[in-house]
Amino acid sequence: MARVRSWLTDLRGELEEMAFVAPVLLLLTLGLINLAMVGVAGAVASDAAAYGARMGAVAQGNPAVVAFQAAHQVVSSVPIGNYLVQVRATSRRGGEVRVVVRYYVPNYFGRLTWLFGVNTPPVFVGSATASFRKEGW
Repeated sequence: MARVRSWLTDLRGELEEMAFVAPVLLLLTLGLINLAMVGVAGAVASDAAAYGARMGAVAQGNPAVVAFQAAHQVVSSVPIGNYLVQVRATSRRGGEVRVVVRYYVPNYFGRLTWLFGVNTPPVFVGSATASFRKEGW
């Protein structure tokens, strides 16, 4: 019986430590997952801007519409975040086709960060820009 009692006494100290450490580790892990989502959204926005600008640069007609559709196709296939695609293009040879993709990722743990003395925005916002010169035939 004394053996069991000493084992429970030792275990109690470890359980108390775990009660303090587990919530902090959980919040840290969930925060890193949220930041990973922001990174994925940034990479998708960058790829969409580059792909849209390239497709608009090689389009035979109406490069702005082709660039918008190409960029929108890339961002619509990803379920992380919301995206806004903006295109500015000229149809003359040598003109610039510029695609700007803005992304918005909600901060799922923003309200919990005040526990650690950190203020984070409710939505992470970023943008990616790509431009190509319009090719001509």
